[in-house]
Order: sequence, then structure tokens, then C-alpha cells
Amino acid sequence: MGAGLFELRRDSITGWWVATVVDRKFDRGRFSLAAAPVDDGEPCQNCTQPPGEGVRLRTLKDFAFNVVGSQEEAREMERNLAQVAMAQARASGSWRTIVAPPGEHRPLQAIGAEMLIAMLAEVRKAFVDAQRVGQTEYLQVVQNWGAQAGARTNHLCLDLYDLPQIPHRVAEEIGGAARSVIREGECPYCRLVLDEPRIGTRMIWQDGGSVAFSPYASRSPFEVWIVPRRHAADFAGATDADIASTAEALRQVLSRLACLDGPPHNLVLHAAPLRERVDATYHWHWEVHPRLREIAGLELGTGLPVNPVSPEEAVEELLRHLPARGGADLP
Repeated sequence: MGAGLFELRRDSITGWWVATVVDRKFDRGRFSLAAAPVDDGEPCQNCTQPPGEGVRLRTLKDFAFNVVGSQEEAREMERNLAQVAMAQARASGSWRTIVAPPGEHRPLQAIGAEMLIAMLAEVRKAFVDAQRVGQTEYLQVVQNWGAQAGARTNHLCLDLYDLPQIPHRVAEEIGGAARSVIREGECPYCRLVLDEPRIGTRMIWQDGGSVAFSPYASRSPFEVWIVPRRHAADFAGATDADIASTAEALRQVLSRLACLDGPPHNLVLHAAPLRERVDATYHWHWEVHPRLREIAGLELGTGLPVNPVSPEEAVEELLRHLPARGGADLP
């Protein structure tokens, strides 16, 4: 019988459990997967739209979400659809993308720091603008890299989704962080920023502004969090120093993950909702989720994530193939 002993680990913030396989010898070949290119046609639309030479903001769909709720509510909405004003429809959110300069089809870790900082500054501006307009509840920032991760283009970009509701995962983090502050008097993310470098076995990279580590209850193999040292919930208030540190952390982390043949991945930003003040309890952070496995029946049936690689073993593998010792070694 093959090895497969599960160690149940509990996320200290959300309280959710993860089953981590701890008795199987690590096989790098099982987790080496190159990001597959996307057949997005010629010419690349993100190279030409909108016109310009630098980092640009492109609107893909101005009305992206229609909140229908239950089946009964959906039927009622269909009956009254003609009475819904366009202004109300627009309040259901949009789908936009921050695109790198024309011809930029390299992975994020291969671009220069200046370009990535410009893209992250555009993300910050999008948060400021969304708060000012006040039409949606949450702004989700995502990068899908590689066809296996759901990418629709080979062009380097960051997608922005204006959501009419706070995502369940983020709501669980906000609630869990608030309970932790009440119970222990400390932001749990601030505690992680201190604890992970001290423990060391899950640490990947750090500088004066950010800490990058594989979380104890990682939901997927080689999952990485990038957490700023400075406590802040609202990404609209990120300083230039925060953005520069985050840019370098992203480049360093993804450069290390490239040892797995440049895997497909999803990059997500979790930050405060647009209409709620959670400054004292929440802490914005980036998460990197390489797409290196298929979801199986146990996860579908129970909602229990199964991680076939412990975070400690994943970090050991990443550091074994250390490509760079500092930002100066990258482009």
C-alpha cells in the first residue's frame, strides 16, 4: 500500500482544516509542470488595446455581475428586468485588467522591478477609485498565469473584478482575524510576520518591508503568502515603500517557483472591503497558488483541502534551487 498518512492542520486565522500528506517521499517530477501558453489569437489584443506604450488599464466588461440570489429571486428579477435602470445594473461590478506594455509576454518574475512597481501602483489607484465611486463591495485582484490556471491571454496582466459582495474566503479571514485580536490582542498576520522568520522552516524570502513564507496549513502544494511588515488592511493606503517591497517579494518568490519548470499559478490579493473599516483587525497580503495537482473526490465531497506536499518540504525544495540572493540578481 502506498504512503498517504494525513496530518490534519488547522489554519489559525480562519479555523479551516487542511489534510497534509507527511509520510510520502518528495518526488520533484510529480510537481514539475510548465505553464502552457494560451491560444489567444493574433494580434494580441492586450498589445493594442488600449493604445499606448506603458502600463495601461483596459475595461473588458463594464457590467460583469448580475446578483440573482435564489431561484425564486432570479425568477422575480427576470419578470422585473425591464424596470431595472442601467445605473443599477452597472453597480453590479466590472471586469478590467491592468496590462503590461505592448509585447510583454514574459512571466512576472522576468520583468524589471520598475514595470512591476508601475503595475502595482495602478492596482492601488484602482482601489482608491473604487472607494470613491462606492458602487461595489469588494475589489479582487488576480493574475492567472498559464492555460492550466485559467489564463485567457499570454500577455502579462493583473485582472480587477469589482464584486457586489465580499468573497467567502476573505470574509472568513476578516472574521477570524477580528476574533484573534479580541482573544489575543494582536493581529494574527502581524504575529506571522514575527513568528515565521523565527521558526525558519517555512521562510522563503524577506526584506525590511515584506515577509514571504509557505503557510503552516497550506491548501495547495507550494502555496506562498507575501505579507507586509507594516500593519494595514486597505491596499489603497499602501505606501510607495510597501509597493516596492511587494514587487521585489513577488519577483523573488516566483523566481524560486520557476525551479518547478515555471509552473502555472494564480496570484491573488486579499485586502479590506471597499465599504467596511477593518483597519485594526485585518491585514492585506498576496497569495501565490501554483496549479500542480487535480482536485479529487475527498476534497469535493468534504471541502477539506488535501496538500500532497508539506509546506516545510516545499520550502526546502525551493531553497535548494535558490536562483538569486537579492533583488540585484534579477532583471
